[in-house]
Amino acid sequence: MAKPRVALVHDWLTNQGGAERVLWALHQAYPEAPIYTSVYQPGILRQFDGLDIRITFLQHWPWSKTKHQLYPVLRTLAFESIDFSRYDVVISSCSSESKGIITRPDTMHICYLHTPTRYYWSDYVNYLRSPGFGILNPIIRLIMPLFIAYMRLWDFAAAARIDHIIANSHTVAERVGKYYRQPATVINPPIKLSRFKINKSQRTSFILAGRMIPYKRPDIAVEACRDFGLRLVVVGEGSELPRLKQLAGPRTKFIGKPTDEEMAYYLGQSKAMLFMAEEDFGLITLEAMACGTPVIAYGAGGSLETVIPGKTGVLCAEQTVDSLKAGIEEFNQSNFNPAALRDFAAQFDEAIFVSRIKRFVAEKLEESAQI
Repeated sequence: MAKPRVALVHDWLTNQGGAERVLWALHQAYPEAPIYTSVYQPGILRQFDGLDIRITFLQHWPWSKTKHQLYPVLRTLAFESIDFSRYDVVISSCSSESKGIITRPDTMHICYLHTPTRYYWSDYVNYLRSPGFGILNPIIRLIMPLFIAYMRLWDFAAAARIDHIIANSHTVAERVGKYYRQPATVINPPIKLSRFKINKSQRTSFILAGRMIPYKRPDIAVEACRDFGLRLVVVGEGSELPRLKQLAGPRTKFIGKPTDEEMAYYLGQSKAMLFMAEEDFGLITLEAMACGTPVIAYGAGGSLETVIPGKTGVLCAEQTVDSLKAGIEEFNQSNFNPAALRDFAAQFDEAIFVSRIKRFVAEKLEESAQI
């Protein structure tokens, strides 16, 4: 079989997160593939500097690179307008509208789905309550209900155009079945194990890390540590940060946006990571484990697939401050083996992910050739 011509697609390239790490791993699998995205902010994601990044008309719209959430309808038009006719395989990395690309019948579209779009489906009510736009929140609450029915219809139709869906977790695969009525193959997202190491020095603080946005419920960790008088390091930025600073106790330290090296350092210095989000998968919990750091997590979503009680962390029954406090008390009475935590995280190394993706694509191409 001739070497397939491959293109990669991503919702937007404006901030660093788990989805962007997946895209980077897909680039490692197919380094010659161009990357199509709605908007791109050079310099923010330095690993992509110098690559063949192809943007849409949205790149030049006001606030498109800082408030891309304002343009969901226009993103549908942007992605549908891209010409993929010269490719044999297109792999989209999607949690929003990039799944809606249109390909020729003989071009295979494989979607690595981080989740069915949260603000259309599973988290619509929560997004409507806390859209995350600051002073614009009242306007967003008025606008969202007016177009949500249309966007759900578009999103369902867009998913129907995909040839094969890869879900990043069993939790997401269940959502795919519920909202899109399609099967999905689970391939968990990767971490780069070599970025992290076990710190053998004394650990004195808990850590809260990642994007500080409403659905991740960072307020629960801040309040629990304040009430217990615990040291907490908050690493990351987001719309919830001003409120978190008001809630925080005197032993809470805010770091801001970290480099990869700084994130690895703080994860390695921590007694445990506090993670109260109902996440699609939760790559950052694996990054903590790669440092030998256990996780105290809300027992729902992707955490159920990585946080194993007594082995890699503690699960909290409810998404509340009291439940997290109980989890911290359980953690204080437990012992975790840093080497065993790192061994568990090693199963998700980037090299393993790249191998699985390439094998999946090759198998689907072979199946298609036999039809």
